Amino acid sequence: MAFANSTISDIMATTIQHRNGVLADNLTDNNPLLAALKKRGNVRPISGGNVIYEEIMYNDPNTNNANSYSGYELINISPDSPISSAEFDLKQYADSVTMSGREMLQNSSKEQIIDLLDGRMQVSEVRLLNRIDGDLYLDGTGNGGKNITGLAAAIAASPTNTYGGIDRNTWAFWKNQVYSGVTDGGAAVSSANIQQYMTTLALRMVLGTDKPELIIADNNYYGFYVNSLQAIQRIQSEGGGAAGSGFATLKFYGGGTSADVILGGGIGGHATANTMWFLNTKYIYFRPHSDRNFVPIGGERQAVNQDAIVKLYGWAGNLTSSGPQFSGILKA
Repeated sequence: MAFANSTISDIMATTIQHRNGVLADNLTDNNPLLAALKKRGNVRPISGGNVIYEEIMYNDPNTNNANSYSGYELINISPDSPISSAEFDLKQYADSVTMSGREMLQNSSKEQIIDLLDGRMQVSEVRLLNRIDGDLYLDGTGNGGKNITGLAAAIAASPTNTYGGIDRNTWAFWKNQVYSGVTDGGAAVSSANIQQYMTTLALRMVLGTDKPELIIADNNYYGFYVNSLQAIQRIQSEGGGAAGSGFATLKFYGGGTSADVILGGGIGGHATANTMWFLNTKYIYFRPHSDRNFVPIGGERQAVNQDAIVKLYGWAGNLTSSGPQFSGILKA
């Protein structure tokens, strides 16, 4: 297909390609959970397959052979293979950059076309990043089940769902921890009781050296925690915390935990209202596909009855976990 400006295809392709790495970094660097996973090395690309597998180890009390014995007493050697995998669907996201034939003529120089493309890509990128960032806090059922399997599925407010193909009603070890201010604490979460509730929940997630090290809060709960601290006691983390620099970060020491408390709200923040996520990021992974990590999809497309071209770029992957039982949620 010939265009009024014959260089437009190459310009679009090279300009969008040049921004791929920047776009992927922008997603991880502007979400506290993904920033923490990136720092830990838990952003792990996949190379193929129709599902993403996370190997898990668990204890089935019905087949546990560990026991004491005496002398020549027989030792239980019944087969026991407490290793399995959780599986997660590959989710896909895309956005588009368009340019009409009229706009190509009006911006016929290479520099003008790049300027026009740059502005449109910035808008398109922000839309795509915001959509994925918001879906990271949800349960994956949105848009007909095509959304990322986010925190609301992994760290459910009521962990009776099937997550990663494992039914939590059958396998209790797969349930995350939950603490409700009203139900468990006897009163709605407030600045007067939030530290007590946080400590109680944190204690439920400690197993040896495993403990939550990242707490993401919405505006309300972050505000309660800030107000619960006297100014002289306030301990801030300036760039040295698990999620890195740039986030509104405090420290929480309680229940054997030293955790970063991150504001997941603010302008454009997507953290679930009246919620604190207590996360052990050792068991949480961001799994982009190595061939679809904010890259162009195919070539330019032109409708048969329109004087315009469209360039798609997209992302595919999911958020996964191999141990949701080590994380928890504080809710109203």
